Amino acid sequence: MTQQTEGPGAILDDVLRTGPFDRALHLAIQARGLSLERIHARLRDRGVHVSVASLSYWQRGRCRPERRQSLRAIEELEEILGLPPKSLITLLGPRRPRGRWLGKTSGASSSPDLCATHPGLRPLLGDIGDPADGRLETLSHHEIYTVGPDHRERSARSRIVFRARRDGVDRYVAVHRCEGGPPPDGFSSEMCRVGRVRVGPKDGLTAVELLFDRPLAAGETYVVEYEFSCGGGQPVAHRYVRGFRFPVREYLLQVRFAPEATPRRCFRVRQPAVEAARADDQALRLTTWDTVHLIEHRLQPGVYGIRWDWT
Repeated sequence: MTQQTEGPGAILDDVLRTGPFDRALHLAIQARGLSLERIHARLRDRGVHVSVASLSYWQRGRCRPERRQSLRAIEELEEILGLPPKSLITLLGPRRPRGRWLGKTSGASSSPDLCATHPGLRPLLGDIGDPADGRLETLSHHEIYTVGPDHRERSARSRIVFRARRDGVDRYVAVHRCEGGPPPDGFSSEMCRVGRVRVGPKDGLTAVELLFDRPLAAGETYVVEYEFSCGGGQPVAHRYVRGFRFPVREYLLQVRFAPEATPRRCFRVRQPAVEAARADDQALRLTTWDTVHLIEHRLQPGVYGIRWDWT
């Protein structure tokens, strides 16, 4: 773990590129050295009426500007705070749909809505509560998926670097799906404790609550590692994909095949929305070490992975 020590101006440019909106606004206000009362007065002088409370809520992520008057205020704020035009507006993205299961953070997307893609996920997350949803930014996710000599899934191991968007977040919910087979029968983790575990025996889904050693401060980073393993009963594996509801700085997926079970061809999979067509025609090269990988930078919400052909 490391505590964020840079001043607001040192990381503002980076956050303006990646979001979230509330963090970028908060850092811009800090870097400019203006009080919310002074910003309120400057907006009023420009004919824009936004309360100090609304400004506070926006920079704390408790709500986001969506009405026409509010969006005009953001455009004026960009000038008041000395920011590039449209830099804050861009982070807001499209108007956010309503509902408990939709994104709660700037840049989040309900498409693909993982609960719609896998209906069994909704009750699992609802039972645990998914308290970290939208409050953790994924800086890096490195995943290794292993296929055994029988062409079946053996394990999926993840190493994730998070950064807290808010004070107090102290957990993460890891989800895995054994496609077309029973749920994984093994789980191990490092640098965290295992909390509640929920299993959907009919759809191969498992959700595991990972507890950090303490609540994080806003801007603080944390690393977890965990692995789902399968002892048997899975069907022949033809692909591995992961869905993301929030932007991710970097995602690296490696698929390792047993030497006697290397596929004939491998392809990158990408689906930016549930209703969109899946793109999986970009060939990936298998190495002499029987592995294939893809890496995605500044990944937007969607489904990403690798598929392969055995024949």
